[in-house]
Amino acid sequence: MNYTILLQAAAPAAGGSGTYSTLIMLVLIFVVFYFFMIRPQMKKQKEIKKFRDSISVGDKVITAGGIYGKVRDVKETTIILEISDGVKITIDKGSVYASASDSVADATNTANEKK
Repeated sequence: MNYTILLQAAAPAAGGSGTYSTLIMLVLIFVVFYFFMIRPQMKKQKEIKKFRDSISVGDKVITAGGIYGKVRDVKETTIILEISDGVKITIDKGSVYASASDSVADATNTANEKK
């Protein structure tokens, strides 16, 4: 019986040091998630916002629905997009992305600069 009491008394002391290691592991996991997931996503969102703020008349864009067109007018929150000769639609700025051909050209230029 005396041995049981000693073992039970020693158990909390070992558990206390395990708490710090668990806390350190949680902090390390959060740091890894921040640098590999959260930070790159924030950077990408900033680039998209920068593009949407810099849209001007004549730019070729793609909507979130997959419609290709040329910007004909830019307002505060909307864009008038010409999708065919004489066919214009009004869309929200939040649903506009850079043209795929522009993205391919930018990727090629970036790859060439790295060489």
